[in-house]
Amino acid sequence: MNCELLATCSALGYLEGDTYHKEPDCLESVKDLIRYLRHEDDTRDVRRQLGAAQILQSDLLPILVQHRQDKPLFDAVIRLMVNLTQPALLCFGTVPKEPSVHHHFLQVLTYLQAYKEAFASEKVFGVLSETLYELLQLGWEERQEEHNLLIERILLLVRNILHVPADLDHEKRIDDDASVHDQLLWAIHLSGLDDLLLFLASSSAEQQWSLHVLEIVSLMFRDQNPEQLAGAGQGRPAQERSADVAELEELRQREIAERKTRALQRGNRHSRFGGSYIVQGLKSIGERDLIFHKGLHNLQNYSSDLGKQPRRVPKRRQAARELSVQRRSARNVRLFLRDFCSEFLENCYNRLMGAVKDHLLRERAQQHDETYYMWALAFFMAFNRAASFRPGLVSETLSVRAFHFIEQNLTNYYEMMLTDRKEAASWARRMHLALKAYQELLATVNEMDVSPDEAVRDSSRIIKNNIFYVMEYRELFLALFRKFDERYQPRSFLRDLVETTHLFLKMLERFCRSRGSLVVQNKRKKKRKKKKVLDQAVASGNLPSSPEELEAMWPALAEQLQQYAQDPKLSVDSVVPFDAASEVPVEEQRAEAMVRIQDCLLAGQALQGLALLRSAREVWPEGDVFGSPDISPEEEVQLLNQIFSAQLPRQQGPAEGEAEEEEEEEEEEEELQVVQVSEKEFNFLDYLKRFACSTVVRAYVLLLRSYRQNSAHTNHCVVKMLHRLAHDLKMEALLFQLSLFCQFNRLLSDPAAGAYKELVTFAKYILGKFFALATVNQKAFVELLFWKNTAVVREMTEGYGSLDSGSSGRRAPVWSSDEEAQLRELYLTHKDVEGQDVIETILSHLKTPRTRKQVIHHLVRLGLAGSIKDFQRKGTQIVLWTEDQELELQRLFEEFKDSDDVLGHIMKNITAKRSRARIVDKLLALGLATERRELYKKRKRSAPPPSSMPNEEESLKDFWQEDLEEEEENLSEEESEEEAEKKEGLGVEQARASSFLSAANLGHSLHQEGFSAPLLWLQNCLIRAADDREEDGCSQAVPLVPLTEENEEAMENEQFQKLLHKLGIRPPNSGQETFWRIPAKLSSTQLRRVAAALSQQEEEEEELQPEPRGPGAQSPGEEPEHGAGAPRSPEKDAGLLSPEGEEQLRASLLSTSPPRPRFARRLHEAGRVSVEGRRERSRLSSLSPTCVPPAVAAQGKGQCTAAPRKRHVLDSDEEDGEGPGSKAPEPGAPVLHKKKRLQIEDEDEDD
Repeated sequence: MNCELLATCSALGYLEGDTYHKEPDCLESVKDLIRYLRHEDDTRDVRRQLGAAQILQSDLLPILVQHRQDKPLFDAVIRLMVNLTQPALLCFGTVPKEPSVHHHFLQVLTYLQAYKEAFASEKVFGVLSETLYELLQLGWEERQEEHNLLIERILLLVRNILHVPADLDHEKRIDDDASVHDQLLWAIHLSGLDDLLLFLASSSAEQQWSLHVLEIVSLMFRDQNPEQLAGAGQGRPAQERSADVAELEELRQREIAERKTRALQRGNRHSRFGGSYIVQGLKSIGERDLIFHKGLHNLQNYSSDLGKQPRRVPKRRQAARELSVQRRSARNVRLFLRDFCSEFLENCYNRLMGAVKDHLLRERAQQHDETYYMWALAFFMAFNRAASFRPGLVSETLSVRAFHFIEQNLTNYYEMMLTDRKEAASWARRMHLALKAYQELLATVNEMDVSPDEAVRDSSRIIKNNIFYVMEYRELFLALFRKFDERYQPRSFLRDLVETTHLFLKMLERFCRSRGSLVVQNKRKKKRKKKKVLDQAVASGNLPSSPEELEAMWPALAEQLQQYAQDPKLSVDSVVPFDAASEVPVEEQRAEAMVRIQDCLLAGQALQGLALLRSAREVWPEGDVFGSPDISPEEEVQLLNQIFSAQLPRQQGPAEGEAEEEEEEEEEEEELQVVQVSEKEFNFLDYLKRFACSTVVRAYVLLLRSYRQNSAHTNHCVVKMLHRLAHDLKMEALLFQLSLFCQFNRLLSDPAAGAYKELVTFAKYILGKFFALATVNQKAFVELLFWKNTAVVREMTEGYGSLDSGSSGRRAPVWSSDEEAQLRELYLTHKDVEGQDVIETILSHLKTPRTRKQVIHHLVRLGLAGSIKDFQRKGTQIVLWTEDQELELQRLFEEFKDSDDVLGHIMKNITAKRSRARIVDKLLALGLATERRELYKKRKRSAPPPSSMPNEEESLKDFWQEDLEEEEENLSEEESEEEAEKKEGLGVEQARASSFLSAANLGHSLHQEGFSAPLLWLQNCLIRAADDREEDGCSQAVPLVPLTEENEEAMENEQFQKLLHKLGIRPPNSGQETFWRIPAKLSSTQLRRVAAALSQQEEEEEELQPEPRGPGAQSPGEEPEHGAGAPRSPEKDAGLLSPEGEEQLRASLLSTSPPRPRFARRLHEAGRVSVEGRRERSRLSSLSPTCVPPAVAAQGKGQCTAAPRKRHVLDSDEEDGEGPGSKAPEPGAPVLHKKKRLQIEDEDEDD
């Protein structure tokens, strides 16, 4: 030990018996040790020396226990122990690979394990828990900063001790025995620290410690199995007993088979006359048959690999090892942990998980802290499901938002594992945690399906509908299977992935059967291409090409060039010799600039050619390729003459009508990818076909190799998926693979094969199908050597060549021997020529038109090139903006931001030409615009005054036509031409349909057909939209969401849709929207006029069918008069309306349509109804117009909250309109039945 460290440790004190005597300089010595640790080197020498001297066991822990009253010393000892017990991985940053540093790492880890064993004392944790209890008793006004620091250090110390991994080789503990970790947990329980952790987790005033508490809890249950923990103390369940019996029976069968084998074997004594045998059909090293020198009873064990050295697998290719080991703790520890879990679920889970989720979303946590959240979600939801399933205890994490959070992190880990190869193993472990959480969410939702509570089953149905609707949730498992890598992901990850996929497919199949038809979301990337426009003269092909024509053309050009070269006013500022929006870097565009200069000269544009030359000289001055800076005008003309007559390599465009491949088009065209979201009817078999690929089958076969170690459920999941592919999809040939057949052979020859009846049955089924096919197709035996895709399966079963006959002329033409000889000659001639693209040169000389990809692939096939990568064009996908270009873009935006076409003016005046999409993205990135629609071309439109409109029908028709025209104009910029034509055709048909019947006739006919309730719902929606637009001062498209079956049927009725057309309500966009929408262009006055037009029919019906009026009733048109002596009815005194009065009030509102504030004030003064009550009644009537509770119209019986204008996806944890202030309906009162909708979104009109 270092002498200074030795002297410092000696100054701490000494232990005499059980009493520790501290020295006078004990506090200063502890601070010196903290200072030494702060300045230790990369090998952690101070930490290793203190660990070897056992300072923590012999000095620090006795000081902590016996000198707790000395506060400064106690705080300093806690600080020192937090530093000493830091995880070794945190000290070194990562597991060192260098042997010497790795040795130091293992030393620190050994000392930490010794610290953990010393901490397993009730006295130590008793002191810590007492100190923590005293600190938590302080109120927020009494608690100082040093108190919070001490609380955090105590929690960190407990975290560090629990984090130390177990030394399995040293402990050698079996199940049901108390390990060091169990002793530590029991000391925590005896000291009462577990109760303090529960208090910290449940207290809303201690939210700042939520992440520390969750981390400690996760480390406490690190080795536990939640299903086994839930059944602790209740006797062994029947399922566990049956599993043990099956395992014993399997071992018994193996033992019986071994006895029979030994009985058939001869004695071990060597016999010189044992004999030698020739095995016919089995070749030896040469061409002769194999000679076997042992007894015939050993022939079945013969293998060509006997006696060979096993091939060494490199370390980087070895399979990942299992890191987490589950064990069964001592019984008293398991009972304590079970009670802790129950109390945690009852009192802490929802609050703690909500606080942790808030910290994660607001980025208040440290990096990768979300892994503790996902572990807690998986563990406690599994415990709740196994103990006594109560969904309310885990409602915080049982929602669509939880699914989205887990899927987001799982996708992020999956992408990081593919990109960050150095830390791929760490990302794989995090991905395994996320997968376990996702699996437990699915298992809990599946358990909710069989719940006796109807509300729980409804919530489960809502969650499943949302999960199955979104495409990302369905594609997740396919992506995980395709990128499974056993070098980084252990076998346990594959097992959980197979079981989760099995559960997801089972739930999806059952859901599809119960629904009959399922509509899901579909996304696809549509590529819109912009052809590079060449110069008109060059593209037309009318340029001179022969030397005679060039010589005849040059004198006129030379005269013009000499004249322009002498002009000192010639400016090159407006000429850019390179394409700033191109994917090719500017340094590599010199050849293209030379071709552009030649094109200008060939087209007779002498001035532009000269300007391009001078501009290119400024951009590329190196090498004097475009002339020296002090070049004379005569030399400039001579240089242009050389460029004019030179044979420059050009890029050939594709021939007309040629079916190019997608990769070729990506190289020669600028592509814009647009994700199109649409809806389609889901087909389960089509989705299952996505799993019919070699990567998925290979992963299942890999898991099947360890069928003996797998659980019965895991083997069932494997067989079920392979049976789906073979039987349901009729693709048995997909499983005709030699490695799988070897597994079948091992399975069928297993003495304990009776324990795997399902596997044996499936193996016999596949083998029978194979031998039946082999009688027809003799090549099936050769096909066993290769993994197959669906195309090969089709050829194997239907005959080779069937795939070619089924496809049209998409295949490339065959290369003849002459074309191959020409290709070989051209490649060998031009491959060493610098400054030119050899593939472009070959394409220009080939007689048969070919694509670039076809030429490259055939060169590789002929062996002339090693790889396709040798011919990849250099370029980058990112075109950076310079600082000057950003300033120019800001200047142009400030100049044209008030114009009608902001984007169009910017694209006309910007120097560096870029695509529309790049400019829009840059404006959004700079914060100059918040939404894309701010940059679209604005349409000037002035609405005529109300007095100038002859009637309501024509005005509504005009507004509908204007919305259609503007919508088509925006779509023409954002969508393809085909979709724009479809939209235009749809708009014309809708406009024609709106002219068939007037709104009045349609409304009258719909009233007669029994659509009175949907019409009333439509009126309320229009009035509510008008009220919202008056309050907010802005308008947006509002969807009409029918939440009752009666309204749904009306929205699907053709006459009702014609009425919606007449009223100016916009239909949903094809593929992107689901509901009809009230356009944003209709003002509140127009919406009230539309509602009034609908109410006229009801007024006529009321006049035809008068109702008896009471003494206090009034006609709809009368004004309420309340003088001093006017008698008031009891209903008015109570602030309630009778049904007749409410109907009259609604008719008066819809017929007159005064401004809302004045009308509400008049009602309030009259004592009829409050503003809040009217708004709430309007909201409820839009949900179900036939049943409105009388209490809604009451004045002064609780303030009803206005319904939010944004409607999001309903989760299971959202109650059906039952807030904290809601009351149960009285007996006999009408009950409001609300039907849940799954996908309710408010989108802007332009989205």
